[in-house]
Amino acid sequence: MAKNILDRLNEGEVIIGDGGYTHELEQRGYVTSGLYTPEVVVEHPSAVKELHKEFALSGADVLQAFVFYGNDDKLNNGRNESNLLNGEEINNAGCQLVSKVAKDHGCFVALPLVTTEAYSQKKGKELVQKEFLSQINIFKNYEVDLLISEFMSSVEEAEWAIEVMKTLNKPIASTLCIDQQGDQNGISLQECALRLAKAGADIIGVNCRYEPSVAVESIRIMKEACEKESLNVHYMTQPCGYRTADAPTLGMTNVPEAPLAMESRQISRWEAQKFAREAYEAGVRYIGGCCGFKAYHIRAMAEELSDITKKLPQNSRSKNAESLKHHRLTEFQKRANKDYWYNLAPKDGRKAAA
Repeated sequence: MAKNILDRLNEGEVIIGDGGYTHELEQRGYVTSGLYTPEVVVEHPSAVKELHKEFALSGADVLQAFVFYGNDDKLNNGRNESNLLNGEEINNAGCQLVSKVAKDHGCFVALPLVTTEAYSQKKGKELVQKEFLSQINIFKNYEVDLLISEFMSSVEEAEWAIEVMKTLNKPIASTLCIDQQGDQNGISLQECALRLAKAGADIIGVNCRYEPSVAVESIRIMKEACEKESLNVHYMTQPCGYRTADAPTLGMTNVPEAPLAMESRQISRWEAQKFAREAYEAGVRYIGGCCGFKAYHIRAMAEELSDITKKLPQNSRSKNAESLKHHRLTEFQKRANKDYWYNLAPKDGRKAAA
């Protein structure tokens, strides 16, 4: 029998996650910024299918269904109801798309739950879990290798999600959209880690909003807290693909370029490689990306960790700039080494203000 995700993690293997769907599909013109409408899985399924394929070819071991904001209360928030597709249509379409591509490329399937309007409006646990159940009742009709709760800034909401996910008896990952400051209700990062583990998550970590270096430091803190309590969990991180060092509060959502001019903050593939190595050395074994992570970032991460995984992505033509040795420009030939790119401080090319 083939090893499942937990088998692989238990044996210390690395799992490469996929990248960001919301920003990538927005940049391609298929979804609306802010709302990140998952209607695209019905209206433009070929676009989603191709993005799944790009991540698979780039080395992702896990493909995540694009049903972000796929619960009905999120879908009803700020949308034109006359054009609204319901959550059942969207979740079924998203699950069908990811299942087909994952099967074609030998990838695991992950199905996600995200934060709800019911929680932000303080409507109580019953209504919040009703929204989670609306998706879980669809997910149970598909072969799923991993359930993920993500983009939640409250450990309480994540705990409620875990309770619902446990009804499917599948591996569970719970990642919070927070940094070292803790969650939105003032719960410390250490306490958040303990609560996720005790709630029954097999994998815990952080995702989105903050740059890779912040995510790695958050994982170190979570891991130390769990080890002190002898809690046996795995660790996962899928940060945003933007530089957010100047925005310690709310990360990428609190920079002047958000949401429509984030290109200048995009990390390079080399920064993605460094993140992958740092995450691995910090004890993370499920390493992926969220908003801003493109297929070439995932490929770079998979290439960086190929000494661990003993494999390269299918669309990897050369590793660590080696192909530049054969470039027609002598100056580029000199850059055919990792040190050059790792020590490069990228510039945005803009003329300094007078």
